Amino acid sequence: MKLFFITVAILAIAIAGIAIKIWAKKDGKFAGTCASQNPILNKEGENCGFCGRTPEQYADCNEPQHS
Repeated sequence: MKLFFITVAILAIAIAGIAIKIWAKKDGKFAGTCASQNPILNKEGENCGFCGRTPEQYADCNEPQHS
């Protein structure tokens, strides 16, 4: 039973942290959510599945989802 309460408490802290981050951000948007920007996740250098840009084009990307 003690383990259950510890698990619930940790999950509550994690959810509260995410809620605070969303509340503190302008319009509740997370920055840089496109996984194609991350060189660790995109080792082949494929285009973004959302906007179609190549990894080299992210520097001048005006999409609000990538800022």
